[in-house]
Amino acid sequence: RLAAHQYNQLLHLLASADRAAFPAHPAAAARRVFAHMLGAGAPPSEATITSLARVVAADAEGADEAFGLVSTMREKYGLAPRLRSYSPVLAAFRRAGEAGKAYAVETHMAASAVSPEEPELATLLEVSAKAGDADKVYEYMHKLRRAVGCVKEETAEVLEGWFRSDKAATAGKAEWDVCQVKDAIVANGGGCHQLGWLQSGLWTVQRVKVGAEGKCAGCGCCLASVDIDMEDTQKFADSISGLALERETKANFSQFQVHISAPCV
Repeated sequence: RLAAHQYNQLLHLLASADRAAFPAHPAAAARRVFAHMLGAGAPPSEATITSLARVVAADAEGADEAFGLVSTMREKYGLAPRLRSYSPVLAAFRRAGEAGKAYAVETHMAASAVSPEEPELATLLEVSAKAGDADKVYEYMHKLRRAVGCVKEETAEVLEGWFRSDKAATAGKAEWDVCQVKDAIVANGGGCHQLGWLQSGLWTVQRVKVGAEGKCAGCGCCLASVDIDMEDTQKFADSISGLALERETKANFSQFQVHISAPCV
């Protein structure tokens, strides 16, 4: 009789199996192992479902099945999916060019309080760029900007591919409110406006170095100092308030908050 961790080991081996050395696709074997596990009364874990989803997602037509496994693990088995549970599903929809289904995976991630990291955001960027969905590319670029300080080579290539595309050259508003853009830049800390693509035309894509003084060798401009945006500022203020309320009497700190927020006369 096999224990649950032994079933997990079998599924993990199948998930990392050499496809060339396998007589048939490992997905069929993984399904048999999982069925035997359930039949034996061994409780599956998140690692069980994730390994099974990885094997199934690698099958040419298994992406939908893999997403079904991950998206129902909470309802069926009371298990919370993790980031690693979604990654193979997103990769499968990217290979299939199924942008809409990749967006559905990200929506389910958000509902499960799972935040995508650089590999997942790069996948979503790539599938959006190939679909020519300019709004989604813009959305994921800003999510990537907030999540990652410096992108990897693979992610940079995805971004370069988008800006060299015909769709990127045609995406953009012909007219916009300059004052609204300036206000949005200030609200976002001085780094970006997040109002979408402004103007259209071919992009100049090149890799450049920035000097010690912050000057770009490509355009000759100096990099701007960027502050945190209003949303992050509010989160920071709330965190400080929470810490202060733990150390000071609530009445004293509440009175202090009212005092500093009052308008000057």
